[in-house]
Amino acid sequence: MLIRKAPEFKLSDITPREKFLNRRNLIFGGLAAAGIAYEWHKKMPPLFTPTVEAASKLVTVPGQFPPVSDAITPVGKAISYNNFYEFGTDKGDPKANAGKMHVRPWTVKIEGLCNNPKTVDIDALLKFKPLEDRTYRFRCVEAWSMIIPWVGYPLAELIRFADPKPQAKFVEFISLADRSQMELPGGFDWPYKEGLRMDEAMHPLTLLTFGSYGQTLENQQGAPIRVIVPWKYGFKSAKSIVKIRFVDRQPTTTWNDMASNEYGFYSNVNPTHNHPRWSQAHERRIDAGFLPRTITTLPFNGYGNEVAKLYNGMDLNRYF
Repeated sequence: MLIRKAPEFKLSDITPREKFLNRRNLIFGGLAAAGIAYEWHKKMPPLFTPTVEAASKLVTVPGQFPPVSDAITPVGKAISYNNFYEFGTDKGDPKANAGKMHVRPWTVKIEGLCNNPKTVDIDALLKFKPLEDRTYRFRCVEAWSMIIPWVGYPLAELIRFADPKPQAKFVEFISLADRSQMELPGGFDWPYKEGLRMDEAMHPLTLLTFGSYGQTLENQQGAPIRVIVPWKYGFKSAKSIVKIRFVDRQPTTTWNDMASNEYGFYSNVNPTHNHPRWSQAHERRIDAGFLPRTITTLPFNGYGNEVAKLYNGMDLNRYF
């Protein structure tokens, strides 16, 4: 895939808008950001230096694509029922244990088969493009799901900046693995690794994600930076990313390496391809009710109109 270099860009005229999807029904005033231009091709501007404090609230522009009519999962449930095995294997472990992870300073190394390798500070990434509100269905391979309003911008924007070489066919994500901050239970080959085919990573639905519910990500959600790939099972959406690498071959990924018969590299949500130990035809929707609701799982998690064409001609039971 030939990807041209990104042109110069600037953040400008972010329209103030009210934010109301959080547990305290706060109203966030918008801030205007105008006339700030960055040159990304040759050198990093002075802005690309580590900082030690992260603002909790995020200024966003509308970006719901495509719209989701389902009720949003209450924030309290979204940040307390998590998979983040670096902090433990039970659903409550991440919230209990992730508080000791330091998310400032934080840098992301962009490397591999690209023309613009850089080590980028998280706060510069936050300012790279206007942050969008995007409410997505989020489906876990364990057959539970949520509706979460994420905050970020398309991963494709950062990929264009990195300017991959023509031989780069995949994007690999490497997560933080630090025993001084994480549990890192045995039985895993840390650090956590995930990957996407280049066209999947470039798809406009794939979100480079910095927040949810109008605020920066909680540590247990994968702070300070993760990806969200809404048509795939949740483990494909790498958390707490420290490296983004462009490679020419399908990368080794953590769950696929551990149990390839259970966790395929693609891991598209497919109700007709069951996990060896449970059905994928239905899911438990975690919402405002006391108990989860059981609902029918949609192909590609309901995003088939947008992404099914990426897999034309592929046997999705073989490439699961």
